[in-house]
Amino acid sequence: MSSRVIILLLDGVGCGELPDAGQFMDSGSNTLGNLAKAAGGLSLPNLAKLGLGNIISIQGVPAQTKPRACFGKMAESSPGKDSITGHWEITGLILDQAFPLFPGSFPEELISRFEKAIGRKAIGNVAESGTEIIKRLGEEHLRTGHPIVYTSADSVFQVACHEDVIPVQELYHICETAREILTGKYRVGRVIARPFIGKPGSFTRTPERKDFSCPPPGPTLLDNIKAAGQSVVLIGKIDELFAGRGFTDHYHSVNNQECFDLTLETMEHITDGLVFTNLVQFDMDWGHRNDTQGFAQGLEEFDTRLPEIMNKLGKDDLLFITADHGNDPTTPSTDHSREYVPLLAFGPRFRSGVDLGTRPTFADLGQTIAEYLDVAPTRNGTSFLKDIR
Repeated sequence: MSSRVIILLLDGVGCGELPDAGQFMDSGSNTLGNLAKAAGGLSLPNLAKLGLGNIISIQGVPAQTKPRACFGKMAESSPGKDSITGHWEITGLILDQAFPLFPGSFPEELISRFEKAIGRKAIGNVAESGTEIIKRLGEEHLRTGHPIVYTSADSVFQVACHEDVIPVQELYHICETAREILTGKYRVGRVIARPFIGKPGSFTRTPERKDFSCPPPGPTLLDNIKAAGQSVVLIGKIDELFAGRGFTDHYHSVNNQECFDLTLETMEHITDGLVFTNLVQFDMDWGHRNDTQGFAQGLEEFDTRLPEIMNKLGKDDLLFITADHGNDPTTPSTDHSREYVPLLAFGPRFRSGVDLGTRPTFADLGQTIAEYLDVAPTRNGTSFLKDIR
């Protein structure tokens, strides 16, 4: 009998500050808790029935006396709060050193190497919002043809170019060149291509964004499942976070509804292994833009559609709902927040209402999946399969 696991990862949906949040300037962050207060309560009846309100207090999401799922929260053991670090830790890799940050700008020595390698001068080189820097420097870029380089509070090297000035494929090549240069002390987590269109005063970023990540430093849960001859289907942006490694198929999308549809379609024909879906709009469109209304509406839309997934679960399927970090839209910061992430585990043949407590690492989830799918164990993590079986 083949086993199948589905992970629905709500990107940026944290559930309270970690003990070291102050070191990351994230004291007081609580994406779910603060969002619910700001919205005057969240209407999430399906997540409530599973036990979301049993993890932390969430206005409008009452705790259940008999939740349908097992519930808990997970702490991030790796230093960091970015998507790569979170996803890698879920799949068994705990980093002992954070990716380097460049809070003001990149060193001139690095920019000079980059300019020489691509044969163009770069403009910008600041830590700034992507929409703001395009608004500020887009006209100069149109006039000169110089790519816009910038970073953020994350470990990223971002390159923005107008599609009429530098075509998308050329922008990708520029980013691949940057990825080759960014090693050693400059080994950022991601190089991100940021194409945009439009005219001064009305520039718009396009969906052709592409991330060029570092390859994982060792085998992940994904590699282990694939090596065992089982399916690994990644939906959303996850293929880029693992540098194109460890999957048998992938569907790239940054739209929650499309990712939901793709998950349902995949469940129709994939009967073993892992279906891993990232719903990035919580983070990309609402968290980073401090859009509390959009964030709340997105969660309620997810909750409305959740039964579609649950109704497709086979008797041996196991569903996990979790996140990779926080992104509290109610705080002044527009960056990720260092938070616990929720953990819900549900399956027709699994126990319900088990309090899984606070897991010391996201890697516990990956180890549990490895044990259930009977593949090689991950490098880190402690399985809780015995608690929910």
